[in-house]
Amino acid sequence: MKLASLKPGRDGKLVVVSKDLKWATSAHHIAPTLQYALDNWDNVEPILQDLYHALNKKALEHRFVFQPQHCTSPLPRAYQWADGSAYVNHVELIRKARDAEMPKSFWQDPLMYQGMSDKFLDPEQPIEIEDLDWGVDFEAEIAIITDDVPMATKVDDAAQHIKLIMLVNDVSLRNLIPDELAKGFGFFQSKPASAFSPVAITPDELGDIWRENKVHNRLNVHLNQQLFGNPNAGVDMTFDFAQLIHHAAKSRELSAGTIIGSGTVSNQDRQSGSCCIAEKRMLEIIESGKPTTPFMQYGDTVKIEMFDDHDHSIFGAIEQTVVPFQKQKTLTD
Repeated sequence: MKLASLKPGRDGKLVVVSKDLKWATSAHHIAPTLQYALDNWDNVEPILQDLYHALNKKALEHRFVFQPQHCTSPLPRAYQWADGSAYVNHVELIRKARDAEMPKSFWQDPLMYQGMSDKFLDPEQPIEIEDLDWGVDFEAEIAIITDDVPMATKVDDAAQHIKLIMLVNDVSLRNLIPDELAKGFGFFQSKPASAFSPVAITPDELGDIWRENKVHNRLNVHLNQQLFGNPNAGVDMTFDFAQLIHHAAKSRELSAGTIIGSGTVSNQDRQSGSCCIAEKRMLEIIESGKPTTPFMQYGDTVKIEMFDDHDHSIFGAIEQTVVPFQKQKTLTD
């Protein structure tokens, strides 16, 4: 099943989207929003699935052309957005470039931070930046959405709580990160709003691509229409999504609608390219002693997408352009 949220409204309006992403139909009579659906998943999921099958059979009169530009994030805001760093190869590479040792615990216990979740960017919404000296970077990732997860959920029980899968651009301001981490309290200003794919899908939509609680498929990233990287998200993923859920729920319950990210997808095979500029810069430092790839500039565009074996887009695309920040006018301006 494929679901999306259309503008307007702070929480969007839930629609069911056809497998080929060509058609959609309102799900308002079943669940007005995706958060409502997740809160009542056991009851509404079978009804939404029936609607999805009818849409794919073209058996619905009230269908319309699906237009991703009219989408907000599947969850325009979430109770919780926790982003992991499951590709330890990526972490090791970043630390190696600055001659920092990596603790052995990084291979045994996931890294995770709690990000901004009160408002996400639309899949095609520009990335507004006030100062390019902040070092604007994209991070292409996979994310899952859970139902209610009890505290202390074991790894073996965690996978059943994975209800939906999305793509994500975890926007990072690289030059703000060092000072923040040096304070010992983690990311805040260096992690502005993230963007998610237009469509969230149930794991069964991926077929054999979804196994071992991982997405075994290439994630394509283009920077200014040029392929930047296409690593396989199922390769070199040290911690799968069940392990990430287990980690997040160690000392707390997770509410339905919790989003958990994989961290930047990264392969040891350098021919696969990278899913963020920082990783490519680190490789350049290791190879030649200095980085040559700049961070994003005004007008630069990043596109993140995944395709099936028939070259059909699975989630739709995240496509964003960096633009100067424009202060919102108020009534007193």
